[in-house]
Amino acid sequence: MSNQAPDHIRVRGAKVHNLREVDVDIPLNSLVGIAGVSGSGKSSLALGVLYAEGSRRYIEALSTYTRRRMSQSPRAQVDSVEHVPAALALRQRPAVPGIRSTFGTSTELLNVLRLMFSRLSSHTCPNGHRVEPTISVAAETPFYCPTCGEQVHPPGAEELSFNSSGACPTCEGTGTVRSVDDAALIPDPSKTIDEGAIVPWQMFGFNVQPDIVREFGVRTDVPWNKLREDEKQIVLDGPEEKKHITVSTKKGVHELDFTFRNARLTVTEELKRADTEKRLAKVSRFLHEGTCSECHGTRLSPRARTPVIGEHNLADITAMTLDDALAWSQSVPEHLPADMQRMATGLATTFAEMARRLIELGLGYLSLDRAGSTLSTGERQRVQLARAVRNRTTGVLYVLDEPSIGLHPVNVEGLLGVMRDLLDDGNSVIFVDHDVQVLRAADWLIEIGPGSGKEGGTVIAENIPEKLADSKKSLLAGFLTGEKEAIVRDIVKPDDVFALGAISLRTDTIHTVAALSVDIPLGRLTAITGVSGSGKSTLLMETLVPALHAQSTADAAMPSHVRELHAPDDVKVQVVDATPIGHNVRSTVATYSGVMDQLRKNYAATDTARADGLSASDFSYNTGSLACPRCEGTGEITLDVQFLPDLDIVCPDCDGSRYAPEAAKYLRGDISLPALLQCTVREAMEHTDDLPSVHRKLTKLEELGLGYLTLGEATPALSGGEAQRLKLVSQMNRDQTGTVFVLDEPSVGLHPLDVQTLLGVLDKLTAKGATVIVIEHDLDLIVNADHVIDLGLREDNTGSEIIATGSPADIANNANSLTGKYLAHKLE
Repeated sequence: MSNQAPDHIRVRGAKVHNLREVDVDIPLNSLVGIAGVSGSGKSSLALGVLYAEGSRRYIEALSTYTRRRMSQSPRAQVDSVEHVPAALALRQRPAVPGIRSTFGTSTELLNVLRLMFSRLSSHTCPNGHRVEPTISVAAETPFYCPTCGEQVHPPGAEELSFNSSGACPTCEGTGTVRSVDDAALIPDPSKTIDEGAIVPWQMFGFNVQPDIVREFGVRTDVPWNKLREDEKQIVLDGPEEKKHITVSTKKGVHELDFTFRNARLTVTEELKRADTEKRLAKVSRFLHEGTCSECHGTRLSPRARTPVIGEHNLADITAMTLDDALAWSQSVPEHLPADMQRMATGLATTFAEMARRLIELGLGYLSLDRAGSTLSTGERQRVQLARAVRNRTTGVLYVLDEPSIGLHPVNVEGLLGVMRDLLDDGNSVIFVDHDVQVLRAADWLIEIGPGSGKEGGTVIAENIPEKLADSKKSLLAGFLTGEKEAIVRDIVKPDDVFALGAISLRTDTIHTVAALSVDIPLGRLTAITGVSGSGKSTLLMETLVPALHAQSTADAAMPSHVRELHAPDDVKVQVVDATPIGHNVRSTVATYSGVMDQLRKNYAATDTARADGLSASDFSYNTGSLACPRCEGTGEITLDVQFLPDLDIVCPDCDGSRYAPEAAKYLRGDISLPALLQCTVREAMEHTDDLPSVHRKLTKLEELGLGYLTLGEATPALSGGEAQRLKLVSQMNRDQTGTVFVLDEPSVGLHPLDVQTLLGVLDKLTAKGATVIVIEHDLDLIVNADHVIDLGLREDNTGSEIIATGSPADIANNANSLTGKYLAHKLE
């Protein structure tokens, strides 16, 4: 018998999603890239087969008791998968953390800082006297205040946690407090209380409160804005007193005793009862969320803020960026007594080792107290990746879904270093990505294609990156070798860039971004570039967008840091981001694009439907009579399989069509509505030639490079890039003069060929008169911009500023620009 360990994962007959009986061998202990155009089946192979089987088989080895408490992947649709290690996935969209999560807690850096402030600080005695740092704290030896002799009781690391006993008692460790917004309680002050001026009383069923408040002497037939201040105060904050009132109903007149509930109390009590998202949303409209005035947003109690190292307490350090906190931590040991320096050096070294990978991944600009929920998907994924390396596992299959998202090219080098570290520890790494810089670094590449959706799902090439061009079917090889032409649109000459005018913006300092003075050309494609944290989103999302909105909206306020804005009076701004479309599977490509309503009307107009007395509403898969009764129009059902995970499967009654069987008899031409929804956009165009409005919208989808999507595809499952392009459907044929489109990384999730399609879309918008501004890291897109504004860190690292502006060639020739360094290679 051979003792040789397997060196490949052997996949046979993979049929997940659009994979077509894929057979492939994947090297173990290697960096393997999976590439292909959007929708080709890359993630289906990486996550739907390799991760699903690797995690499922590991979990199945555990006890039934344990498995019942773990989320599990269902068995993949594949004939066989051999030699797959236990798998971990770092997904493109990690879950958004809760309110108690910060960058410091999610990276576990805060654990080290709490230890440092517990062991190395100057603490105070019960009488408030400051005691010098001492090794007695770590040795748990009693020590006494040299001033008053009282024994000192320093807090342990857990007592410095805002998720434990170190939490601020006012905000309970969240840093924010909710208070009732009086303006929301009475949105229309011209109404009387009898007319429903107090909205919470009406909304939450306290209709007798006006009768009760009259017993306090409040006039309920006088408009709110004409009541005396004492009357208003009773309504807003009156006592919970019981009053005897007379109430008239359809059944007669009743005398009852009721306790008064003032308007503010109505809201706070309902908040306590809000046990669902829907109820919480109803209450939230009356609440204002602000920074806690007691802890000033630090989340920490006064006791947790008392220990200091030098001049800083824990809150001071967590407010620093990671770069600054690292520099501070390395200076700590030298200022401590000699007998404490060994311990201090150990803690500082631990902090540095944990911080190093995060900084290499481009996260050094984040402050440790930054709320976890405000981190971008790319930032959250990089936190996951750094933590995976720190865990020093071996024999694990790591599956990374687009790890380069949100990374400037300079940070991609750090990403590759992290992935190599995983390999050095004896793991295997498989990643799905489009970034050519990352793909070139792979040990082995697998290209899925040739097209998207039904046109993809096969392995069209596999080899080391240098030899992928040996396959004539490869669509990627030309981009890897640099043979593909980089510039694919007619770029406006530098002397003509501002010929149509400009938006001029002047600002004061905001966050870490220095005061800016910038001109953005009208009617052109402008790319905003720079490393993560350089201020791209601050410039656009926190400054330009709200400033343009304020100029065109009467009741909107100009951001306080904007000093000057010069833009045409009729400018409109539209932000097109990559957030998922819709919240559940009921939102589909057909409904979002606007073709579904027209299709329902046309099917209802067929002779068969009219003879059966059907209307357009009957053809709705959400509420119509033809909707599948078993899955209620969702196309899938959930099975409870006891100790195994709940399993979502295609509805067996409708086979995923969302409709009952009788819907198949209503035909337009030779196709039913359920069958049409299972067609791709491209296929559906052939069946809708006689429906001009439907055909026109489908043509727009095809022009946007989305012809491979099926009409019935759920929109929440679309990638970020697909979602952005779908949001542009309604804009493509309009005159866009005076419209500014702001897109946040529209290239996310796009193959280089898809980026070229995207550039065609942006070109059409500018041809219609639009001004298009994109935040971008993708060099293929940046090199095709008419104008580039590059931001970067100052030389002293005290913040960021505009480093260079001009054409892509101008940026490439600027020695101070990090972006320019990579653009120069691209232009070569």
